[in-house]
Amino acid sequence: MTVCRTRQGEVRGRTSPDGVSSFLGIPYAVPPFGARRFREPAPPEPWTGVRDATAHGPTAPHAPYAPPFDALIPENAIPGEDCLNLGIWTPAPEPGAGLPVMVWLHGGAFSNGSGSASGYDGAAFARDGVVCVTLNYRLGADGFLHLPGRPDNRGLLDQIAALRWVRDNIASFGGDPDRVTVFGESAGAMGIGALLTGEAARGLFHRAILQSGACHHFLRPASARLIAARLAEKLGIEPTPEAFEAVPLPELLPAQAELRAEVGADPDPARWGEAVLNMMPFEPVLPGLALPGPDCGVDLLIGSNREEYRLFLVPTRRLHVFPESSLRAMTAAYGLDPDEALAVYRAARPDATPGELLDAVATDWFYRIPAIRLAESVPGSYLYEFAWRSPQFDGDLGACHALELPFVFDRLDDPSYGPLLGADPPQALADAVHGAWVSFAKTGSPGWKEYDRTSRTTMTFTGEPAPVDDPRARERLLWEGVR
Repeated sequence: MTVCRTRQGEVRGRTSPDGVSSFLGIPYAVPPFGARRFREPAPPEPWTGVRDATAHGPTAPHAPYAPPFDALIPENAIPGEDCLNLGIWTPAPEPGAGLPVMVWLHGGAFSNGSGSASGYDGAAFARDGVVCVTLNYRLGADGFLHLPGRPDNRGLLDQIAALRWVRDNIASFGGDPDRVTVFGESAGAMGIGALLTGEAARGLFHRAILQSGACHHFLRPASARLIAARLAEKLGIEPTPEAFEAVPLPELLPAQAELRAEVGADPDPARWGEAVLNMMPFEPVLPGLALPGPDCGVDLLIGSNREEYRLFLVPTRRLHVFPESSLRAMTAAYGLDPDEALAVYRAARPDATPGELLDAVATDWFYRIPAIRLAESVPGSYLYEFAWRSPQFDGDLGACHALELPFVFDRLDDPSYGPLLGADPPQALADAVHGAWVSFAKTGSPGWKEYDRTSRTTMTFTGEPAPVDDPRARERLLWEGVR
Protein backbone atom coordinates (compact mmCIF):
# COMPACT_ATOMS: atom_id res chain seq x y z
CA MET A 1 0.00 0.00 0.00
CA THR A 2 1.18 3.53 -0.79
CA VAL A 3 0.02 6.80 0.78
CA CYS A 4 0.00 10.22 -0.91
CA ARG A 5 -1.21 13.58 0.38
CA THR A 6 -3.79 15.78 -1.35
CA ARG A 7 -5.08 19.17 -0.24
CA GLN A 8 -8.17 17.43 1.17
CA GLY A 9 -6.31 14.69 3.03
CA GLU A 10 -4.22 11.56 2.60
CA VAL A 11 -5.15 8.70 0.25
CA ARG A 12 -3.99 5.09 0.30
CA GLY A 13 -3.45 3.36 -3.06
CA ARG A 14 -2.18 0.03 -4.25
CA THR A 15 1.16 -0.78 -5.92
CA SER A 16 1.31 -3.62 -8.46
CA PRO A 17 4.25 -6.03 -8.80
CA ASP A 18 5.50 -4.09 -11.82
CA GLY A 19 5.87 -0.91 -9.75
CA VAL A 20 2.80 1.03 -10.89
CA SER A 21 0.79 2.63 -8.10
CA SER A 22 -2.90 3.34 -8.54
CA PHE A 23 -5.17 5.63 -6.53
CA LEU A 24 -8.84 5.29 -7.42
CA GLY A 25 -12.12 6.98 -6.56
CA ILE A 26 -10.60 10.26 -5.31
CA PRO A 27 -13.24 13.01 -5.21
CA TYR A 28 -12.38 16.20 -7.08
CA ALA A 29 -15.74 17.86 -6.29
CA VAL A 30 -18.66 17.37 -3.92
CA PRO A 31 -21.50 15.08 -5.02
CA PRO A 32 -23.62 16.99 -7.59
CA PHE A 33 -26.97 16.19 -6.02
CA GLY A 34 -29.32 17.72 -3.48
CA ALA A 35 -28.55 21.43 -3.23
CA ARG A 36 -25.74 20.98 -5.80
CA ARG A 37 -27.98 19.51 -8.53
CA PHE A 38 -27.61 21.33 -11.86
CA ARG A 39 -25.04 23.69 -10.30
CA GLU A 40 -21.37 24.32 -10.98
CA PRO A 41 -19.08 21.85 -9.22
CA ALA A 42 -17.80 22.75 -5.76
CA PRO A 43 -14.45 21.68 -4.24
CA PRO A 44 -14.44 18.42 -2.28
CA GLU A 45 -14.68 18.41 1.49
CA PRO A 46 -11.52 17.56 3.45
CA TRP A 47 -11.31 14.35 5.45
CA THR A 48 -9.34 13.12 8.43
CA GLY A 49 -7.22 10.03 8.52
CA VAL A 50 -6.18 8.12 5.41
CA ARG A 51 -8.86 7.63 2.75
CA ASP A 52 -8.91 4.26 0.99
CA ALA A 53 -8.31 4.72 -2.74
CA THR A 54 -8.00 1.11 -3.89
CA ALA A 55 -11.33 0.82 -5.74
CA HIS A 56 -13.12 2.92 -8.33
CA GLY A 57 -15.78 5.28 -7.06
CA PRO A 58 -19.34 5.77 -8.31
CA THR A 59 -19.90 6.65 -11.97
CA ALA A 60 -22.06 9.48 -13.26
CA PRO A 61 -25.66 8.23 -13.64
CA HIS A 62 -26.48 7.11 -17.17
CA ALA A 63 -28.72 4.67 -18.99
CA PRO A 64 -26.96 1.72 -20.66
CA TYR A 65 -26.18 1.76 -24.36
CA ALA A 66 -28.99 0.38 -26.48
CA PRO A 67 -28.35 -2.90 -28.32
CA PRO A 68 -26.24 -3.72 -30.26
CA PHE A 69 -23.84 -1.06 -28.94
CA ASP A 70 -24.08 -2.31 -25.37
CA ALA A 71 -22.03 -5.35 -26.43
CA LEU A 72 -19.47 -3.37 -28.44
CA ILE A 73 -18.52 -0.28 -26.43
CA PRO A 74 -16.93 -0.84 -23.00
CA GLU A 75 -18.39 1.02 -20.03
CA ASN A 76 -19.38 0.32 -16.46
CA ALA A 77 -21.84 1.60 -13.90
CA ILE A 78 -21.12 1.94 -10.17
CA PRO A 79 -23.97 3.34 -8.06
CA GLY A 80 -23.54 6.23 -5.66
CA GLU A 81 -23.80 10.01 -5.56
CA ASP A 82 -20.09 10.78 -5.06
CA CYS A 83 -19.52 10.40 -8.80
CA LEU A 84 -17.20 13.34 -9.46
CA ASN A 85 -14.05 11.36 -8.82
CA LEU A 86 -10.86 10.41 -10.59
CA GLY A 87 -8.22 7.70 -10.74
CA ILE A 88 -4.46 8.04 -10.96
CA TRP A 89 -1.76 5.64 -12.19
CA THR A 90 1.83 6.61 -11.47
CA PRO A 91 5.28 4.97 -11.52
CA ALA A 92 6.64 7.43 -8.92
CA PRO A 93 4.10 8.39 -6.23
CA GLU A 94 6.28 11.01 -4.59
CA PRO A 95 6.75 14.79 -4.80
CA GLY A 96 9.51 16.01 -7.06
CA ALA A 97 9.45 13.27 -9.72
CA GLY A 98 8.27 15.84 -12.30
CA LEU A 99 6.69 13.36 -14.70
CA PRO A 100 4.41 14.40 -17.57
CA VAL A 101 0.70 14.01 -16.87
CA MET A 102 -2.06 12.75 -19.18
CA VAL A 103 -5.71 13.37 -18.23
CA TRP A 104 -8.30 11.22 -20.04
CA LEU A 105 -11.81 12.40 -20.95
CA HIS A 106 -13.98 9.46 -21.99
CA GLY A 107 -16.49 9.41 -24.85
CA GLY A 108 -20.10 8.30 -24.98
CA ALA A 109 -22.09 10.99 -26.85
CA PHE A 110 -22.17 13.07 -23.63
CA SER A 111 -24.70 10.54 -22.28
CA ASN A 112 -22.67 7.37 -21.58
CA GLY A 113 -19.32 6.15 -20.41
CA SER A 114 -17.07 6.52 -17.38
CA GLY A 115 -13.41 7.01 -16.64
CA SER A 116 -13.23 3.75 -14.71
CA ALA A 117 -13.99 1.31 -17.55
CA SER A 118 -11.32 -1.39 -17.61
CA GLY A 119 -10.32 -0.38 -21.14
CA TYR A 120 -9.14 2.98 -19.76
CA ASP A 121 -6.78 1.49 -17.20
CA GLY A 122 -3.78 3.83 -17.20
CA ALA A 123 -1.11 1.33 -16.16
CA ALA A 124 0.57 1.22 -19.60
CA PHE A 125 1.07 4.99 -19.53
CA ALA A 126 2.53 4.80 -16.03
CA ARG A 127 4.77 1.94 -17.16
CA ASP A 128 6.14 4.31 -19.79
CA GLY A 129 6.86 7.19 -17.46
CA VAL A 130 3.60 9.16 -17.51
CA VAL A 131 1.18 9.90 -14.67
CA CYS A 132 -2.24 8.99 -16.09
CA VAL A 133 -5.51 10.41 -14.72
CA THR A 134 -9.02 9.31 -15.71
CA LEU A 135 -12.20 10.93 -14.46
CA ASN A 136 -15.99 10.97 -14.45
CA TYR A 137 -18.06 13.99 -15.40
CA ARG A 138 -21.81 14.59 -15.41
CA LEU A 139 -23.69 13.21 -18.41
CA GLY A 140 -27.04 13.65 -20.13
CA ALA A 141 -29.48 16.08 -18.57
CA ASP A 142 -27.43 16.56 -15.41
CA GLY A 143 -24.37 17.48 -17.43
CA PHE A 144 -25.69 19.24 -20.50
CA LEU A 145 -29.43 20.01 -20.46
CA HIS A 146 -30.08 23.72 -21.00
CA LEU A 147 -31.99 25.00 -17.95
CA PRO A 148 -33.00 28.59 -17.11
CA GLY A 149 -31.06 30.01 -14.19
CA ARG A 150 -28.51 27.22 -14.14
CA PRO A 151 -25.04 27.16 -15.70
CA ASP A 152 -24.78 25.49 -19.10
CA ASN A 153 -22.25 22.75 -19.84
CA ARG A 154 -22.00 21.43 -16.30
CA GLY A 155 -20.17 18.36 -17.61
CA LEU A 156 -17.46 20.63 -19.02
CA LEU A 157 -17.34 22.55 -15.74
CA ASP A 158 -16.70 19.21 -14.05
CA GLN A 159 -13.78 18.59 -16.39
CA ILE A 160 -12.35 22.00 -15.56
CA ALA A 161 -12.76 21.30 -11.83
CA ALA A 162 -10.87 18.03 -12.27
CA LEU A 163 -8.09 19.79 -14.14
CA ARG A 164 -7.83 22.33 -11.32
CA TRP A 165 -7.58 19.45 -8.85
CA VAL A 166 -4.79 17.98 -10.97
CA ARG A 167 -2.99 21.33 -11.01
CA ASP A 168 -3.18 21.57 -7.22
CA ASN A 169 -2.45 17.96 -6.28
CA ILE A 170 -0.71 15.96 -8.98
CA ALA A 171 2.82 16.82 -7.80
CA SER A 172 2.21 14.60 -4.76
CA PHE A 173 1.74 11.68 -7.16
CA GLY A 174 4.94 12.40 -9.13
CA GLY A 175 3.37 14.57 -11.82
CA ASP A 176 4.38 17.97 -13.13
CA PRO A 177 1.39 20.36 -13.14
CA ASP A 178 3.12 22.38 -15.86
CA ARG A 179 3.26 19.37 -18.24
CA VAL A 180 -0.36 18.31 -18.52
CA THR A 181 -1.76 16.72 -21.68
CA VAL A 182 -5.52 16.29 -21.84
CA PHE A 183 -6.69 13.57 -24.22
CA GLY A 184 -10.12 12.29 -25.13
CA GLU A 185 -12.17 10.40 -27.68
CA SER A 186 -15.48 11.25 -29.34
CA ALA A 187 -17.47 13.32 -26.80
CA GLY A 188 -14.30 13.59 -24.73
CA ALA A 189 -12.48 15.13 -27.68
CA MET A 190 -15.45 17.37 -28.50
CA GLY A 191 -15.33 18.60 -24.91
CA ILE A 192 -11.64 19.40 -25.34
CA GLY A 193 -12.55 21.37 -28.46
CA ALA A 194 -14.90 23.50 -26.35
CA LEU A 195 -12.29 23.90 -23.59
CA LEU A 196 -9.74 25.13 -26.14
CA THR A 197 -11.94 28.05 -27.14
CA GLY A 198 -12.96 29.21 -23.65
CA GLU A 199 -11.08 31.08 -20.96
CA ALA A 200 -12.02 28.95 -17.95
CA ALA A 201 -9.58 26.14 -18.79
CA ARG A 202 -6.73 28.33 -20.03
CA GLY A 203 -3.43 27.32 -18.44
CA LEU A 204 -4.80 24.08 -16.96
CA PHE A 205 -3.37 21.95 -19.79
CA HIS A 206 -0.52 22.49 -22.17
CA ARG A 207 -1.03 19.80 -24.80
CA ALA A 208 -4.14 18.09 -26.09
CA ILE A 209 -4.92 14.95 -28.09
CA LEU A 210 -8.33 14.90 -29.76
CA GLN A 211 -9.45 11.50 -31.05
CA SER A 212 -12.52 11.47 -33.32
CA GLY A 213 -13.86 14.82 -32.20
CA ALA A 214 -12.98 18.50 -32.41
CA CYS A 215 -14.88 21.82 -32.27
CA HIS A 216 -17.85 21.33 -34.60
CA HIS A 217 -20.33 19.46 -32.38
CA PHE A 218 -22.50 21.62 -30.13
CA LEU A 219 -26.04 22.94 -29.76
CA ARG A 220 -26.99 26.57 -30.14
CA PRO A 221 -29.25 27.82 -27.34
CA ALA A 222 -32.39 27.71 -29.51
CA SER A 223 -31.85 24.02 -30.25
CA ALA A 224 -31.00 23.31 -26.62
CA ARG A 225 -34.31 24.85 -25.56
CA LEU A 226 -36.16 22.53 -27.95
CA ILE A 227 -34.43 19.51 -26.40
CA ALA A 228 -35.25 20.61 -22.86
CA ALA A 229 -38.88 21.28 -23.75
CA ARG A 230 -39.32 17.86 -25.34
CA LEU A 231 -37.70 16.03 -22.41
CA ALA A 232 -39.94 17.92 -20.01
CA GLU A 233 -42.95 17.00 -22.13
CA LYS A 234 -42.00 13.32 -22.01
CA LEU A 235 -41.77 13.50 -18.23
CA GLY A 236 -44.97 15.53 -17.83
CA ILE A 237 -43.22 18.48 -16.15
CA GLU A 238 -42.33 22.10 -16.85
CA PRO A 239 -38.84 22.68 -18.34
CA THR A 240 -37.44 24.18 -15.13
CA PRO A 241 -34.53 23.01 -12.97
CA GLU A 242 -36.83 22.59 -9.97
CA ALA A 243 -39.14 20.31 -11.95
CA PHE A 244 -36.26 18.19 -13.27
CA GLU A 245 -34.77 17.96 -9.77
CA ALA A 246 -37.98 16.34 -8.58
CA VAL A 247 -37.84 13.55 -11.19
CA PRO A 248 -36.23 10.38 -9.75
CA LEU A 249 -33.22 9.17 -11.70
CA PRO A 250 -34.89 5.80 -12.47
CA GLU A 251 -37.44 7.83 -14.47
CA LEU A 252 -35.11 10.47 -15.91
CA LEU A 253 -32.43 8.16 -17.32
CA PRO A 254 -34.76 6.01 -19.47
CA ALA A 255 -36.48 9.17 -20.73
CA GLN A 256 -33.10 10.53 -21.84
CA ALA A 257 -32.37 7.34 -23.75
CA GLU A 258 -35.83 7.39 -25.36
CA LEU A 259 -35.27 11.01 -26.40
CA ARG A 260 -32.08 10.06 -28.25
CA ALA A 261 -34.00 7.35 -30.07
CA GLU A 262 -36.73 9.83 -31.01
CA VAL A 263 -34.21 12.14 -32.67
CA GLY A 264 -33.10 9.29 -34.93
CA ALA A 265 -36.62 8.11 -35.68
CA ASP A 266 -37.93 11.57 -36.60
CA PRO A 267 -35.00 13.82 -37.59
CA ASP A 268 -37.06 16.97 -38.01
CA PRO A 269 -35.01 20.17 -37.51
CA ALA A 270 -38.14 21.96 -36.32
CA ARG A 271 -38.24 19.57 -33.35
CA TRP A 272 -34.54 19.13 -32.60
CA GLY A 273 -32.45 21.85 -34.28
CA GLU A 274 -28.83 20.87 -34.98
CA ALA A 275 -29.22 17.59 -33.10
CA VAL A 276 -30.81 16.00 -36.19
CA LEU A 277 -27.41 15.89 -37.88
CA ASN A 278 -25.31 14.30 -35.16
CA MET A 279 -28.09 12.55 -33.18
CA MET A 280 -26.77 13.92 -29.86
CA PRO A 281 -29.44 15.81 -27.92
CA PHE A 282 -27.07 16.35 -24.98
CA GLU A 283 -23.88 18.21 -25.87
CA PRO A 284 -22.17 21.54 -25.16
CA VAL A 285 -24.41 24.58 -25.55
CA LEU A 286 -22.49 27.28 -27.40
CA PRO A 287 -23.45 30.40 -29.40
CA GLY A 288 -21.71 29.16 -32.53
CA LEU A 289 -18.62 27.54 -34.02
CA ALA A 290 -15.36 28.79 -32.53
CA LEU A 291 -11.88 27.58 -33.41
CA PRO A 292 -8.78 28.38 -31.36
CA GLY A 293 -6.22 30.57 -33.06
CA PRO A 294 -2.45 30.41 -33.32
CA ASP A 295 -2.15 31.96 -29.85
CA CYS A 296 -4.12 29.26 -28.01
CA GLY A 297 -0.90 28.15 -26.30
CA VAL A 298 -1.69 24.42 -26.51
CA ASP A 299 0.16 21.83 -28.62
CA LEU A 300 -2.34 19.70 -30.55
CA LEU A 301 -2.45 16.12 -31.87
CA ILE A 302 -5.72 15.56 -33.72
CA GLY A 303 -7.18 12.74 -35.77
CA SER A 304 -9.94 10.36 -36.70
CA ASN A 305 -10.53 6.82 -37.91
CA ARG A 306 -10.90 6.11 -41.61
CA GLU A 307 -14.32 4.40 -41.42
CA GLU A 308 -15.80 5.90 -38.26
CA TYR A 309 -19.44 5.72 -39.28
CA ARG A 310 -19.36 1.96 -39.85
CA LEU A 311 -19.83 1.52 -36.11
CA PHE A 312 -23.34 2.91 -36.58
CA LEU A 313 -24.10 1.09 -39.85
CA VAL A 314 -22.63 -2.39 -39.54
CA PRO A 315 -23.84 -3.75 -36.16
CA THR A 316 -27.33 -2.41 -36.99
CA ARG A 317 -27.18 -4.26 -40.35
CA ARG A 318 -27.82 -1.10 -42.36
CA LEU A 319 -24.57 -1.00 -44.35
CA HIS A 320 -25.74 -3.12 -47.28
CA VAL A 321 -29.44 -2.19 -47.28
CA PHE A 322 -29.14 1.59 -47.04
CA PRO A 323 -31.07 3.11 -49.98
CA GLU A 324 -29.61 5.46 -52.57
CA SER A 325 -32.39 7.97 -51.94
CA SER A 326 -31.45 8.24 -48.27
CA LEU A 327 -27.76 8.56 -49.16
CA ARG A 328 -28.56 11.52 -51.40
CA ALA A 329 -30.80 13.11 -48.77
CA MET A 330 -28.17 12.83 -46.05
CA THR A 331 -25.42 14.12 -48.32
CA ALA A 332 -27.57 17.17 -49.02
CA ALA A 333 -28.34 17.60 -45.31
CA TYR A 334 -24.61 17.74 -44.65
CA GLY A 335 -24.40 20.67 -47.07
CA LEU A 336 -22.98 19.00 -50.19
CA ASP A 337 -24.45 18.80 -53.68
CA PRO A 338 -25.31 15.09 -54.01
CA ASP A 339 -24.54 14.89 -57.74
CA GLU A 340 -21.11 16.48 -57.45
CA ALA A 341 -20.09 15.00 -54.12
CA LEU A 342 -21.20 11.42 -54.68
CA ALA A 343 -19.45 11.39 -58.06
CA VAL A 344 -16.20 12.23 -56.28
CA TYR A 345 -16.70 9.67 -53.52
CA ARG A 346 -17.72 6.99 -56.03
CA ALA A 347 -14.65 7.62 -58.17
CA ALA A 348 -12.47 6.28 -55.37
CA ARG A 349 -14.94 3.49 -54.51
CA PRO A 350 -16.48 2.30 -57.79
CA ASP A 351 -18.04 -0.82 -56.28
CA ALA A 352 -19.33 0.79 -53.09
CA THR A 353 -22.92 0.34 -51.95
CA PRO A 354 -24.92 3.41 -50.87
CA GLY A 355 -24.24 2.45 -47.24
CA GLU A 356 -20.50 2.30 -47.85
CA LEU A 357 -20.64 5.71 -49.51
CA LEU A 358 -22.62 7.06 -46.56
CA ASP A 359 -19.85 5.84 -44.27
CA ALA A 360 -17.30 7.84 -46.27
CA VAL A 361 -19.42 11.01 -46.40
CA ALA A 362 -20.60 10.88 -42.79
CA THR A 363 -17.12 10.03 -41.48
CA ASP A 364 -15.83 13.17 -43.17
CA TRP A 365 -18.65 15.37 -41.88
CA PHE A 366 -18.54 14.08 -38.31
CA TYR A 367 -14.85 13.56 -37.74
CA ARG A 368 -12.22 14.05 -40.46
CA ILE A 369 -13.09 17.53 -41.65
CA PRO A 370 -13.50 18.97 -38.12
CA ALA A 371 -10.07 17.52 -37.27
CA ILE A 372 -8.57 19.15 -40.35
CA ARG A 373 -10.19 22.52 -39.57
CA LEU A 374 -8.74 22.46 -36.05
CA ALA A 375 -5.29 21.55 -37.36
CA GLU A 376 -5.53 24.38 -39.90
CA SER A 377 -6.46 26.86 -37.17
CA VAL A 378 -3.47 26.10 -34.92
CA PRO A 379 -0.16 26.00 -36.84
CA GLY A 380 2.24 23.37 -35.59
CA SER A 381 -0.49 20.80 -34.93
CA TYR A 382 -0.09 17.12 -35.79
CA LEU A 383 -2.71 15.09 -37.67
CA TYR A 384 -3.27 11.33 -37.77
CA GLU A 385 -5.70 8.83 -39.28
CA PHE A 386 -6.26 5.40 -37.77
CA ALA A 387 -6.85 3.02 -40.68
CA TRP A 388 -6.33 -0.53 -39.36
CA ARG A 389 -9.46 -2.54 -40.19
CA SER A 390 -11.12 -4.85 -37.70
CA PRO A 391 -11.96 -8.36 -38.99
CA GLN A 392 -15.25 -8.34 -37.08
CA PHE A 393 -18.62 -8.64 -38.85
CA ASP A 394 -16.92 -10.40 -41.78
CA GLY A 395 -14.55 -7.46 -42.15
CA ASP A 396 -17.32 -4.90 -42.65
CA LEU A 397 -16.65 -3.15 -39.34
CA GLY A 398 -13.41 -1.76 -40.74
CA ALA A 399 -11.58 1.15 -39.13
CA CYS A 400 -14.67 2.17 -37.20
CA HIS A 401 -15.35 4.65 -34.43
CA ALA A 402 -13.63 3.79 -31.10
CA LEU A 403 -11.39 1.12 -32.66
CA GLU A 404 -8.22 3.06 -31.83
CA LEU A 405 -8.91 3.00 -28.07
CA PRO A 406 -7.30 -0.36 -27.19
CA PHE A 407 -4.24 0.67 -29.20
CA VAL A 408 -3.98 4.05 -27.45
CA PHE A 409 -4.18 2.44 -24.00
CA ASP A 410 -2.12 -0.61 -25.06
CA ARG A 411 -4.96 -2.83 -23.83
CA LEU A 412 -5.38 -5.29 -26.69
CA ASP A 413 -5.90 -8.11 -24.21
CA ASP A 414 -8.75 -6.40 -22.35
CA PRO A 415 -11.83 -8.61 -22.88
CA SER A 416 -14.12 -5.58 -23.14
CA TYR A 417 -12.46 -4.68 -26.45
CA GLY A 418 -12.79 -8.18 -27.92
CA PRO A 419 -16.08 -7.55 -29.80
CA LEU A 420 -14.46 -4.65 -31.66
CA LEU A 421 -10.98 -6.08 -32.17
CA GLY A 422 -11.54 -9.73 -33.02
CA ALA A 423 -8.68 -12.20 -32.76
CA ASP A 424 -4.96 -11.37 -32.84
CA PRO A 425 -4.89 -7.57 -33.20
CA PRO A 426 -1.37 -6.36 -34.03
CA GLN A 427 0.68 -5.53 -30.95
CA ALA A 428 3.19 -3.69 -33.14
CA LEU A 429 0.47 -1.19 -34.05
CA ALA A 430 -0.41 -0.69 -30.39
CA ASP A 431 3.27 -0.05 -29.72
CA ALA A 432 3.27 2.60 -32.46
CA VAL A 433 0.04 4.36 -31.45
CA HIS A 434 0.59 4.23 -27.70
CA GLY A 435 4.21 5.23 -28.22
CA ALA A 436 3.21 8.27 -30.28
CA TRP A 437 0.81 9.44 -27.57
CA VAL A 438 3.50 9.03 -24.88
CA SER A 439 6.07 10.84 -27.03
CA PHE A 440 3.69 13.74 -27.59
CA ALA A 441 3.00 14.06 -23.87
CA LYS A 442 6.69 14.00 -23.06
CA THR A 443 8.13 16.12 -25.90
CA GLY A 444 5.32 17.82 -27.81
CA SER A 445 6.02 15.73 -30.91
CA PRO A 446 4.48 12.34 -31.75
CA GLY A 447 7.27 11.57 -34.20
CA TRP A 448 6.17 12.86 -37.60
CA LYS A 449 5.97 16.16 -39.49
CA GLU A 450 3.63 18.92 -38.39
CA TYR A 451 0.48 19.54 -40.41
CA ASP A 452 0.44 22.52 -42.77
CA ARG A 453 -1.70 23.65 -45.69
CA THR A 454 0.99 22.75 -48.23
CA SER A 455 1.91 19.13 -47.48
CA ARG A 456 -1.01 18.30 -45.11
CA THR A 457 1.07 15.46 -43.66
CA THR A 458 -1.12 12.89 -41.90
CA MET A 459 0.28 9.90 -40.04
CA THR A 460 -1.68 6.86 -41.19
CA PHE A 461 -1.81 4.07 -38.63
CA THR A 462 -2.17 0.76 -40.44
CA GLY A 463 -0.23 -2.50 -40.23
CA GLU A 464 2.69 -0.44 -41.55
CA PRO A 465 2.26 3.08 -40.11
CA ALA A 466 3.49 5.80 -42.46
CA PRO A 467 2.93 9.51 -43.06
CA VAL A 468 0.80 10.40 -46.10
CA ASP A 469 0.51 13.85 -47.66
CA ASP A 470 -3.05 15.13 -48.13
CA PRO A 471 -4.93 11.81 -48.20
CA ARG A 472 -8.15 11.86 -50.29
CA ALA A 473 -7.58 15.44 -51.35
CA ARG A 474 -10.52 15.59 -53.79
CA GLU A 475 -12.92 14.58 -51.06
CA ARG A 476 -11.42 17.08 -48.63
CA LEU A 477 -11.86 19.88 -51.16
CA LEU A 478 -15.59 19.19 -51.42
CA TRP A 479 -16.00 20.53 -47.87
CA GLU A 480 -14.28 23.88 -48.40
CA GLY A 481 -16.73 26.54 -47.35
CA VAL A 482 -19.22 23.87 -46.23
CA ARG A 483 -17.79 22.29 -43.07
